Amino acid sequence: MAEIQQSGGEAKKGKPKKQLLRVDFTPMVDMNMLLITFFMFCTTLSKPQVMDIAMPADEKITRDEDRPDVKDSQTITLILGENDTVFYYDGAPKFDDYTSLKVTNYSPEGLRAYLLQRNQFIVDEMRELRKEKLENKRMTDEEFKQRSKEIKDNKAHRKVVIIKPTDESNYKNLVDALDEMQICSIDVYAIAGMTEGDRFLLNNYATRGEYGKNAVQPKK
Repeated sequence: MAEIQQSGGEAKKGKPKKQLLRVDFTPMVDMNMLLITFFMFCTTLSKPQVMDIAMPADEKITRDEDRPDVKDSQTITLILGENDTVFYYDGAPKFDDYTSLKVTNYSPEGLRAYLLQRNQFIVDEMRELRKEKLENKRMTDEEFKQRSKEIKDNKAHRKVVIIKPTDESNYKNLVDALDEMQICSIDVYAIAGMTEGDRFLLNNYATRGEYGKNAVQPKK
């Protein structure tokens, strides 16, 4: 049993005698053990959240049957720029039109609003599924995950996003872009490097089309 004792010393004439002070720390030990047990229990229940990220393959695809079947209308390209800006375009790049490249930011009214609008069908389906799970208490987590995967794998409506960080962007920009994939129910996305065509689009946009008049347009 832990305790602190303080001797009162010898009593002096004309002064009251000090009483012995005794503090028992035994209850504190029990409380500390309860706190340690609580934190260990919570740590055991916490599971890390893992995101599946597709990276571009090193080998070239030579056969047509090996190429992914994705329409231009379903692809979205994000170019992460400096000062928390995001450039984007739909489908194949249009090198002869600098206005085809749009710019936004990471605010809810910027990139998120655009992705939600482009992925509206799947977003609505996922919203209905979450509502159904709340109402149907017997729906298991495994069943919910399976149905979510079926909705997001709908080839007729799913969107494929290609994220291309520039040298001027930072790690936070990439993390924010990946977070928007989860928020906007986009299940197919990849991180790729910048190409000559992407740099052409950025330079042409910065000069309002003047760069494209003097430079050779890259191949699509």
